[in-house]
Amino acid sequence: MADESRAGPGLDGRIARIEEIVRLLDSDALGLDDALALFEEGVGHLARAREILAETELRIEELIGHGAEDQDGDDG
Repeated sequence: MADESRAGPGLDGRIARIEEIVRLLDSDALGLDDALALFEEGVGHLARAREILAETELRIEELIGHGAEDQDGDDG
């Protein structure tokens, strides 16, 4: 998934940032504007993480499907 590097951090980086945002929001040390900005950032990371997972799932299904087709062709 080469385009992940162009689009920002990959799944692991996004999860780490979401965890960091949660810790910051739990700390109660932020003003409302800063908390809202972090929340919005977290929502964006979560949305992209879901996209990455969906793309990965699709790729796995494609690979499994190709593997099944290869096995079907070997039987004949």
